[in-house]
Amino acid sequence: MPSLSPVPPASVVAALRAAGCVFAEDEARLILAAARTSDEAAAMVDRRVAGLPLELVVGHAEFGGLRIAVEPGVFVPRRRTEFLVEQALAQAPDAAVVVDLCCGSGAVGAALAAALGRVELHAADIDPAATRCARRNVAAFGGHVHTGDLFAALPDALRGRVDILTANVPYVPSAEVGLLPAEAREHEPLVALDGGTDGLDILRAVATAAPGWLAPGGCLLVETSERQLPSAVEAFRGAGLETRSAYSEEMYATVVIGVGSGGVVRS
Repeated sequence: MPSLSPVPPASVVAALRAAGCVFAEDEARLILAAARTSDEAAAMVDRRVAGLPLELVVGHAEFGGLRIAVEPGVFVPRRRTEFLVEQALAQAPDAAVVVDLCCGSGAVGAALAAALGRVELHAADIDPAATRCARRNVAAFGGHVHTGDLFAALPDALRGRVDILTANVPYVPSAEVGLLPAEAREHEPLVALDGGTDGLDILRAVATAAPGWLAPGGCLLVETSERQLPSAVEAFRGAGLETRSAYSEEMYATVVIGVGSGGVVRS
């Protein structure tokens, strides 16, 4: 029978600290809050010590004020991507149709829907594990989830109607994937990390096709790196989008914003 005796927080902190967890106290608190029994807590600690990302250990990530369910094999939403959500809301505060492309867990779409209220939300990803997870996270907002390769996954009825199109595309250059932290490299799908030779293959594909899906004045937002920014901006402008970029020093996040015909890019 599972043990119900409490696990001493100090022992959990000590185990996590010995494994190299920088924020051992915070992680211990989350693990003990998520565990229903002491045996479950011990198992969670063992998985974390073995290198499993904390979010996968406890089964959720905090994102945009929401608790986002995550599962093994699904990209864990990064807190820096909250900046992309902020920029989308600033650009299109009255959006009625939102698409979360390359959705992973659906965190971006869920956060946008939570902030906007009644919206038509669609999320799509090529990975069935991701879309299975995303369904859990967008269900409360009436979201629709589609499995397929970029825009091919979306219903044709969305063409020319999308007010906010976010695409948290993979943007790590192929040769640099092996340099990522082990938590990402070993536990997240390669398709969510590898962006091709210069990291911008998927970004270019999204930018090229986006104008046909955006409503008049609709916007496309993509996260990238500061190093890749000039090429990313060039791709957006080459697709005919009015383009600007935004950077958050606090969150170490870079976002490219492109607006379709008939719209004004807001600074």
